[in-house]
Amino acid sequence: MNVLAQIRERFRVALASLGDDAGEPLDVAALLDAIRPSQDPRFGDYQANCAMPLGKRLGKPPRDVAALLVDRLNVADVCGPPEIAGPGFINLRLDDGWLIGQLAAIAADERLGVPRVARPRTFVLDFSSPNVAKPMHVGHIRSTVIGDALCRMLRLAGHKVTSDNHLGDWGTQFGMIIYGYKNFRNESAYQRRPVEELGRLYRLVNRIAEYHDAREQLSAAERKIVHARENLEAAKAAPPTKQEKDAGNGKKGAKPDKVIKRLEAQLDEAQRERDALSARITTVDSDQKLAALASEHADIGQAVLRETARLHEGDPENRRLWHQILPYCRDEIQRIYQRLGVSFDHEYGESFYQDMLADVVAELKQRGMAVESDGAECIFLDGFDAPMIVRKRDGAFLYATTDLATIRYRMQTFHPDAVLYVVDHRQSEHFSKLFAVARLWGYQDVELAHISFGTILGDDGRPFRTRAGDNVGLESLLDESVRRAHAVVAASDDAKPGGPEMSESQRKSVAEAVGIAALKYADLSQNRTSDYVFSFDKMLAMNGNTATYLQYSYARVQSIFAKGGVDVERLRADLPPVVLSHPPERALAMQIVRLPEALDEALADYRPNILTSYLFELSKCYSSFFENCPVLKAESDDLRASRLMLCDLTGRVLRQGLELLGICVIDKM
Repeated sequence: MNVLAQIRERFRVALASLGDDAGEPLDVAALLDAIRPSQDPRFGDYQANCAMPLGKRLGKPPRDVAALLVDRLNVADVCGPPEIAGPGFINLRLDDGWLIGQLAAIAADERLGVPRVARPRTFVLDFSSPNVAKPMHVGHIRSTVIGDALCRMLRLAGHKVTSDNHLGDWGTQFGMIIYGYKNFRNESAYQRRPVEELGRLYRLVNRIAEYHDAREQLSAAERKIVHARENLEAAKAAPPTKQEKDAGNGKKGAKPDKVIKRLEAQLDEAQRERDALSARITTVDSDQKLAALASEHADIGQAVLRETARLHEGDPENRRLWHQILPYCRDEIQRIYQRLGVSFDHEYGESFYQDMLADVVAELKQRGMAVESDGAECIFLDGFDAPMIVRKRDGAFLYATTDLATIRYRMQTFHPDAVLYVVDHRQSEHFSKLFAVARLWGYQDVELAHISFGTILGDDGRPFRTRAGDNVGLESLLDESVRRAHAVVAASDDAKPGGPEMSESQRKSVAEAVGIAALKYADLSQNRTSDYVFSFDKMLAMNGNTATYLQYSYARVQSIFAKGGVDVERLRADLPPVVLSHPPERALAMQIVRLPEALDEALADYRPNILTSYLFELSKCYSSFFENCPVLKAESDDLRASRLMLCDLTGRVLRQGLELLGICVIDKM
């Protein structure tokens, strides 16, 4: 049962009668949203702050309105008498007997009190979506783990969910690999380890292509620096205008600090761009073999585009190579998914939709949506500066065309109520335009939502990359996290009072689970729309809001059962009553029953960090309980059984919550 939803429903009835007094409809949803869990347990378990805005509407003091609400509020079976505090807050404290009854119901329920939604919806979730010819990099972690967590949470809530990994298996990256295969292939290496050799070919072609691009861009980058420096020097030399004086730091003859800082930042950015280009050039020029290849393949960029065009046009040789190479590429990304514990119902790549694209454009033209403009087929939309191009003047289709074909296929095949795209925030304009076209096309009755997320940053506050400026490979990131986790696990095991308890193979197994969990949780615990700074030290900490801390809390529960020789199945069958005689016991009980609240709130705006915050608070409550309430040495058998039940419920909720995040628990750390 969602306790907060239950309380809000009781308030809905009370507010309905007050609406009659107002003489016009109340914004009941907003008023109900002002009923939240209390921030301080001294003021009860829940607090209603709706009397203040109601007072303005009714022309009465908020405390008087609160009194009217309390008079009409029927919560006697759930709470003690409501209390009015301050200017009109209504504080509610759950009745201990009712709370104990909820714990018993949760203990007997495989779903731990999480109800199924009354009206299940059908969802399609589009997430991860790597280009399969490229190694997966750190940028893929966010889409992958956020999308997987949302799938798991929606399914537990009772919705029908189809996950679809919209793979990039048709674009320029395959032109790169085909070009590399034809020109740079080491046949013996390819026969021994095809995936490794294909990865080498992609990196080699990409490096040479970037080298030539960098050489072309370097002069413009140098001019940009000169221009930025001139602007900065001119700003420093010029006296401030009156407007700038008013907005600045008040020093006579000085430009406002923010103006200088902005221009300094522009200069710094220009220098960084120049340095990155120079580094790409130097890396190749300093390598005699690479420099020779770059000289020999000066037209590599255009050559790659030609190979891509041949693939799309049906060239027999390029199609043969594509069919030969694709399985190796897909096997490689599947290995990463297995380590992450992520799977998909479908993995329809861009190639799946190619035969549908001409029909899509024809239909859009027939409806008058797509019109010719400068030789291209375009859709012009109100509110957008640029049109959506669905076919270029050379006849080539674009990503937007594929995305429209994908929408039509999903609607015809899965009949969803909602399609969620878990893609980074830089694609926001594309999705706004895509959804607008889909609505015009006739898809009015489906929720189309871009579940955007921010960027992973390095210590310098810039996108997280290697020193060479390349994207950090996802597999190397997983390996490093597991390596560091092994050090943490070994140190913890060695420090145990009775000496180490795990074998080396056990340590490695635990390190894999802890390392992968740390990466996933570090991402999921962030507000998804925010950028965050990547830090191995923070994500593997044994305290704080980390997966390691939550996994350790679960292991603590299991260690109590192991130490006391507790038959957990018998405990669950007996269902001994819980006693709430100490504040830490009650605080833990309150947090246990709030799992449905956390899940509902997380799904309301598709934010897994709501669930991570809940689990962190649960672990903190359990730590306080563990420190203050002896379990195996409780004063009586009844109290011992009660506290064992609280331990078991905590462990079960932690396991369930972490599984919803795609994170496994560990019995021993």
